Amino acid sequence: MKKYIYVSVSTDPIKEYQRIAEYTKEMQGYADFLHCDVMDGKFVPAKTYDSQLVYNINQHSLIMLDVHLMCDEPLKSLDDYLKAGANILTVHYEAFKNKNDLIIAKQKIKDAHALAGLAINPDTDINEVKIYVHDFDVILVMSVYPGASGQKFIPQTVKKIEELNSLRESNDYKYKIEVDGGINEDNVKEVIDAGADIVVSGSFIYKSHDKIKAIELLRG
Repeated sequence: MKKYIYVSVSTDPIKEYQRIAEYTKEMQGYADFLHCDVMDGKFVPAKTYDSQLVYNINQHSLIMLDVHLMCDEPLKSLDDYLKAGANILTVHYEAFKNKNDLIIAKQKIKDAHALAGLAINPDTDINEVKIYVHDFDVILVMSVYPGASGQKFIPQTVKKIEELNSLRESNDYKYKIEVDGGINEDNVKEVIDAGADIVVSGSFIYKSHDKIKAIELLRG
């Protein structure tokens, strides 16, 4: 039986924030999630919207919200995004100076009945995070460096996905593997074959003349 692949459509290519609501309605019923890329200008140079826009999106759509915090000290802002309606709330491993705070963040997300995600940057080794992954719902593998839309997929990411998949299978872990950055019809099969369950797409879908067909292409 063919595995179902979830598609999370990123808001990152959209610079006019009023257009996000319109785009969300366009994607509703076709994409599985709206991937809300939140950047604070500290963890990454770029700065985007905050929890108020996430709340507004949630109030005017039915799509599930996959909120990706590319922010320093994410523990301080978790409550805002949980109240805004995040269904998946993902924090970056690298954003925590004190890794004990990572455990606190994970529990806070779960206590709010959202799915807890852990994102890892291209330079972070799986061995460094494997003591944490078992209790998260989603592991987000960055296949580009966070902070800018339109980058090319980093091929070495495939090995990371394979490692996470192997770790999951050998230990009967339940997390989903999500991959974000440079995903398109040319590399998605390799990503899925490596073990990905959720693929994030920004530019590939947003710039497509037929966005619905682009979503289906990414399902493999």
